[in-house]
Amino acid sequence: MIGLKGLAFGLCLIFLPSWAQALTDDLFSHFQPYITLEEEYNSNIDLTPNRLKRSDWITTISPGLRFSTARRAPATGEFRREPTAEEKYGVDLDVRAGFVFYGREEDYNYISLNGTLNAWYAFTRNLTVRVRDYLIRSDEIRESDFSVTAPEGQTLFARTRLREPYYRNVFEPSLEYRFGRENIFALNYRNTLYEISSRTAEDSMENSINPRLTYWFDVRNGIFLEYVFALADFQRSPDWVGHTALGRYTYRFNPRTSVFGEYTQVWRNFDSPSVDYVVYRPSLGVEHAFGPTLSGRGQIGYFWQDPKRGSTVDGLFYDILFTERGQRTTYALSFQGGYTEDYFTAENLGFIKTHRVTGRVSHQLMRRMTVGLFGSYEWAKYPGVAAGDRSPKDQIWVAGANASYQILRWLNLSLDLSHRENRSNISERNYSEYRGLLRITAAY
Repeated sequence: MIGLKGLAFGLCLIFLPSWAQALTDDLFSHFQPYITLEEEYNSNIDLTPNRLKRSDWITTISPGLRFSTARRAPATGEFRREPTAEEKYGVDLDVRAGFVFYGREEDYNYISLNGTLNAWYAFTRNLTVRVRDYLIRSDEIRESDFSVTAPEGQTLFARTRLREPYYRNVFEPSLEYRFGRENIFALNYRNTLYEISSRTAEDSMENSINPRLTYWFDVRNGIFLEYVFALADFQRSPDWVGHTALGRYTYRFNPRTSVFGEYTQVWRNFDSPSVDYVVYRPSLGVEHAFGPTLSGRGQIGYFWQDPKRGSTVDGLFYDILFTERGQRTTYALSFQGGYTEDYFTAENLGFIKTHRVTGRVSHQLMRRMTVGLFGSYEWAKYPGVAAGDRSPKDQIWVAGANASYQILRWLNLSLDLSHRENRSNISERNYSEYRGLLRITAAY
């Protein structure tokens, strides 16, 4: 009996490390802990006029964790992001906290947060439920634009007055039903929560529901219909109820080329004393694939904002995008103009006339090294009046370069350099900023 026990104990000692190693390997095939160290120099941390600007060195230590139901690739250690048809469910989660330390302005020290979630479950091959969520806690003067249509690196026009940490969470569950190869009915809900401790900015919340229908009568003729019902709640500003209706007809000449006509109408009904308005926007567009890697999309039309009281605002609307995704080089060039609506931000600026040009190039210089260039020009005319009965008009330029080098499979080094400048018709809004950011990331 003692011999059998001793044999069993010996077998456990032999095989237990192998079992533990197998369990650990399986666990870490779905989890990826990582840590990032950043050192930033900023010549104008509050984006104030040059006579008032303050520079600083900012150190950030960010531990994080990624989780995915998909396994990591053995060669790169990255998760496979695209689900296969056989997978009924999936989860992709990435969350990290940042401990931020200012070299001079120690009162600005704070803890940042960044998180993204994409989870989905397919009840059948045609019916899928998805939940998306992203959260951010940051003190950036101009917040990054995380909307689906925003080019990479684009920021919102609203800004905080000082480095005041704010919190944003966007929760988006959706239901999608496919009843044909390209026919889709989707129902989306969105809750946006924005919170900031500030005497000049304000908290806000958005709740919206958004049914959408894509239907192709045949291989050449299709329609897209969308409606958005939104409720906007603000801490101090008047609340509003919003409606957006969009209809688009598309004619497809062939798999590479299609043209479309689109009409959008927006209603914003405010609580007193703000003024209700309606926006009308007809447009025409074309989409064309110039080759297997180069594609373009162009849309042009006209808009006019008709307020219940006051004068009409109108102008040209356009949205043009070219993208090239080659084996080693990718680039994107975007031209946007017309208007945007700035709500659920630090300032809630409302209806803004805008023109934007953005460009970005990325090139794989070596197997482990990538370099890039980016730049943008933004022109914005804000509502209301300012000093001297002038509406604020900003011209914002950004130019920069970046590089990334994969030192080891688990260790990455990157460098970002940029310059931002605002030339406004109101001197107090002028600023210039130089920024350099060195980042080291170690991932298991």
